[in-house]
Amino acid sequence: MNRNNRPPIVGIGASAGGLEALEQLFRHVPSGCGAGFVVVQHLDPTHKGILPELLQRVTPMKVEQADEGMQVKADCVYVIPSNKDLSILQGKLHLHDPIAPRGLRLPIDYFFHALADDQHELAIGVILSGMGSDGTLGLRAIKDNAGLAVAQSPDSAKFDAMPHSAIDAGLVDIVGNPDMLWEQIAHCLQQRRRGEYVASEPVLPAKSQSALEQIIVLLRSRTGNDFSLYKRNTLYRRIERRIGLHQIDSIAHYVQYLRENRQEQDLLFKELLIGVTNFFRDAPVWEQLKHHVIPTLLAEYPQGKELRAWVSACSTGEEAYSLGIVFKEVVTESGLEHLFKLQIFATDLAVDAIEKARQGFYTGNMADAMSPERLKRFFVVEGSGFRIKKDIREMVIFAQQNIITDPPFTKLDLLCCRNLLIYLESECQKKLIPLFHYALNSHGVLLLGNAETIGMYSELFTVIDNHSRLYQRIDQPLSFSDFEFPSKFFPVVAKMHSDTKTPVTVLNPQSRVEQLLLQHYSPAAVLVNAEGDILYIHGRTGKYLEPAAGKANLNIHAMAREGLRHELAAAIQRAQLQAEPVVLPGLTVGTNGGSQMINLSVQAIDTPEALTKTLLLIFTDVATPKPRKRSRHAPHAELQCALDDLQKSREENQSLREEAQSTQEELKSANEELQSTNEELQSTNEELTTSKEEMQSLNEELQTVNAELQTKVTDLSWVNNDMNNLLNSMEIATVFLDNALNIRRFTSHATQLFKLIAGDMGRPLSDIVTELDYPHLHQDAQEVLRTLVFMEKEVTTHDNRWFKVRIMPYRTQDNVIDGVVITLIDISQTKQLEAQLRGNGV
Repeated sequence: MNRNNRPPIVGIGASAGGLEALEQLFRHVPSGCGAGFVVVQHLDPTHKGILPELLQRVTPMKVEQADEGMQVKADCVYVIPSNKDLSILQGKLHLHDPIAPRGLRLPIDYFFHALADDQHELAIGVILSGMGSDGTLGLRAIKDNAGLAVAQSPDSAKFDAMPHSAIDAGLVDIVGNPDMLWEQIAHCLQQRRRGEYVASEPVLPAKSQSALEQIIVLLRSRTGNDFSLYKRNTLYRRIERRIGLHQIDSIAHYVQYLRENRQEQDLLFKELLIGVTNFFRDAPVWEQLKHHVIPTLLAEYPQGKELRAWVSACSTGEEAYSLGIVFKEVVTESGLEHLFKLQIFATDLAVDAIEKARQGFYTGNMADAMSPERLKRFFVVEGSGFRIKKDIREMVIFAQQNIITDPPFTKLDLLCCRNLLIYLESECQKKLIPLFHYALNSHGVLLLGNAETIGMYSELFTVIDNHSRLYQRIDQPLSFSDFEFPSKFFPVVAKMHSDTKTPVTVLNPQSRVEQLLLQHYSPAAVLVNAEGDILYIHGRTGKYLEPAAGKANLNIHAMAREGLRHELAAAIQRAQLQAEPVVLPGLTVGTNGGSQMINLSVQAIDTPEALTKTLLLIFTDVATPKPRKRSRHAPHAELQCALDDLQKSREENQSLREEAQSTQEELKSANEELQSTNEELQSTNEELTTSKEEMQSLNEELQTVNAELQTKVTDLSWVNNDMNNLLNSMEIATVFLDNALNIRRFTSHATQLFKLIAGDMGRPLSDIVTELDYPHLHQDAQEVLRTLVFMEKEVTTHDNRWFKVRIMPYRTQDNVIDGVVITLIDISQTKQLEAQLRGNGV
């Protein structure tokens, strides 16, 4: 059937409302389907489940409760027992005592993770009705191993939270009503069996190879990304999955379908990106980073530094945020927050994944991925999920990037590229490892996935921890001939070789005069945006602006010369609030070794639309006025004027300082109050969230028990109906008494001998008027109850009818005596016949 002749294993997760969905699913699974099924439910740990008995009624397959070491067989259903976690290894089921307390257990995620690790691409996970999000992370693990993810349609689920969570996470391949799911799963299994040779055959058939290349060309035209360097078998497995989902019989027909459906091209592109990740994936690696690698990096820079890290193929950002959290913990615990900062560049090919990463909002079972302390410290509860806090979010810059063709980030202290190289051909891997060496600083650290190595480049990196795949850069110089830069790193400019001379544009006199006037007589001007970033420069502006020292910065506030900076900021702010230009006359601007008097005009631009929200700054030189002859009192007058201006400035500054200080104190007080309120609300919210999760889990368990009990009540109702019809059809009067000989129950024929009505339940039988001529009935019943020996007598009624009275102990299923049963059989005809025979002398 498949490799190693093992049956495909279908893991089914269900919770509240799941019994009905399970019954609908298994009713449509035929005998001889060839698959094994494992059902995982949220169960009350104190209640013995009856799910196997309930499911056995609707399926011809064998249904049994899972036990330790039980081998999963085809055409069998295994149900998780109460108060146990279930895992699987080499097709055998194993039971574990749950670690998490009641209310916080995630048995579906636990089993799905084990199923993915054990069955890989053969794993199939199904999510049915239930509350919460248990199963979503498990489906992510199944998808990571190229397995099949299935979910019940939320519209058909009594409780749609679990299916919704899986579907919203973008993990589900098949969505449908429970009664239709097996048909689609079976078709995928059939398609998989047809294409099983792909997993072990390194060379694809020529026809399939050609179709695969056509698909790569289609995706390159659609997305601009080239998958020709990805491993062929990986591509083919993902394409086979899409073929199975659409029930297409060959890859050639799928190529035609792909040409006609652009939406399918986008879906296939997302499928090939394999965007599966999680917070603190492979926990020992992060512990190694926290306790050894990052402290060693910090020790390289005693004076402090802003470190740089690059997380390539970051998917939805969990790994980048994990790195930020670990770094924050290290610098906080060592008291080095003031000396070190970390700038993380996180890139991925998928635009949707980058957008989700930028939001920093995650749903699902976050408590399963990290400790409660980390969750409380670095996340804020928001609605049904968690949002990363601002201090970690500001450490990360997300961008779309193709690591194969786009230029790399450089001068890095840490480069994280996990579980990407395994999907690329060896030729591509040989290009990327030297590129990583080039991008890292001296003593920089490279982190790879647990199935990846540096290969033949041991001269470029030394091993820090081989198990964690941590490597440190060796200062080995590389020339451009040693490796190949991405194609976009050096843009190629095509040169046109032609004997034809470039035509010269002939300007008329008017145009020439206008050009001369603009070049020599129009004032210097600068176009800036609202933040002061320079968009366009006209004329010579060197006398007014100069580049600031350090990193290149084309901002007008950074480039303004002395005498222009403060006035410029105020003028730009005023110009944005009014339609008329702001004119500042007679400003003295310091130049190289001198000064220049200018007039500054700032005008906000409204039209054309392309220049909306920009400002035009015009610098006009003004001749310096000649000094006047000073009178004898001039120095004193000028000094007095200067003193007045100085005093006025001091008073204005003092007033502004007092206002600012008062505002600052008010804001500080308000901030402290808000912070205190926020902490209280956060604490309350966390308590409510924990209580909500526990109550939700308990509610799910009660829903499961309630569904089973409702089914049991229905069964008992049918049994009761059967018993009533049986007793009535036999026309035997029967009375059931308890240990005190009080009436517990009676049949309709008993009312012909005893004056019984429905209200007589619980009354002593001795209080009831009877037609029987049997005064010792009560004493005989007591004797049977005492001796446990049945008694049988023939008695008459007042109207001369004969009855055989049989008194027997009432035994429960547990062999406990709980009263007596009196049956009365009409033997009048027998007695009459006996009398006739005696009269005739027979």
